[in-house]
Amino acid sequence: MIRKTLIVIVCFLSIKSYAQITFEKGYFISNSDEKTDCFIKNVDWKNNPTEFEYKLTENSESKIASIRNIKEFGIDNYSKYKRFEVQIDRSSNELDYLTGDRNPVFNTETLFLKAIIEGKADLYYYEDGNLRRLFYVMNDSDVQPLVYKRYLVDGSTKIGENNFYKQQLLNHLKCSSITSRDIEKINYTIKDLNDIVLKYNDCENTPSTTFTGNTKKNWLNLNIRPGINFSTLSIKNNASQSRDTDFGNNLGFRLGVEAEVILPFNKNKFAIIFEPTYQSYNNEGETINNSPVSVDYSSIELPVGVRHYFFLNNTSKLFVNASIIFDFAFNSKIDFEYSSDLDISSKHNYGFGIGYNYDSKYSFELRYLYNRDIFRIYRSWTSNYSALSVIVGYNLF
Repeated sequence: MIRKTLIVIVCFLSIKSYAQITFEKGYFISNSDEKTDCFIKNVDWKNNPTEFEYKLTENSESKIASIRNIKEFGIDNYSKYKRFEVQIDRSSNELDYLTGDRNPVFNTETLFLKAIIEGKADLYYYEDGNLRRLFYVMNDSDVQPLVYKRYLVDGSTKIGENNFYKQQLLNHLKCSSITSRDIEKINYTIKDLNDIVLKYNDCENTPSTTFTGNTKKNWLNLNIRPGINFSTLSIKNNASQSRDTDFGNNLGFRLGVEAEVILPFNKNKFAIIFEPTYQSYNNEGETINNSPVSVDYSSIELPVGVRHYFFLNNTSKLFVNASIIFDFAFNSKIDFEYSSDLDISSKHNYGFGIGYNYDSKYSFELRYLYNRDIFRIYRSWTSNYSALSVIVGYNLF
């Protein structure tokens, strides 16, 4: 019943919070070079878009604009995308998909590239899933791909790298303050290429326009999270029912320290969470034969999960999260008065939570922990431990 109630509440909150999404001031330029000021739905695209949603006024009906009809669009003080016909190599750089061909395999595609820097030298970026490519433009010439490719050497498992992008930079970013050693140290990352292009534009005494996009600096949050658990436990022996016990409900304390890593896309709506937590469950009961039995169960839980935020306004947001919970019991056992004790050694289980965060400082969460088996080392015994946690949080930094 608790699980079903949580699911209904989450669906309701998701619909309500989705309606709070706002459109931000921006513009687009059509194929006929007509510039239109508008309001664009800023979803902070992880993958480069092929279309976007906009409104001509804040209260007008939203429309969809496509790459077929738009050559450029941007969100004020945030991001800019330009349409180019580019040569792009979609070869994977992941180990399982590498080939023995060190040369890029180019295809001609029409794409929205994300502007990183614009100046005498421009830097653009494209991302699609695990594919990440960088492009440059010199003095308003044609866009060129910066070539980087991993490959297998001579059919072996040794990995080689085609770093032709360094030669490209050396050929084009010629300036007194940039040396071949500077180029050699550059990795194929937005940060390194951003720095060298900025350095070149500064050396040429030409202004650079940078598009910072997601400006969140606190990508790591550390939260202290005390709370209480409303827990239930029952145990069962598959060979004999004489020691089967339902311990019923118990109110226990929990204390966690949560590390939350904010992911740099979709406007900080997604995060990875890791929360080492101390919890305990202590109770007494009777077997079905009315024999006294007690449980003393303490553990360190290690939930690892994903969180999604729904922004209501500048200070308030709702969230949902799902976790896999690894549990490490210590000094824990089931104590039967007239028979041998059972040591507790638990398996992992899953958790699902909903909550509210105020001012990125204070939080409240309801979390349901699905059935956990605490008898990993016994074949004949099974158990059912579950809990509803009420958690309050305070952001330390």
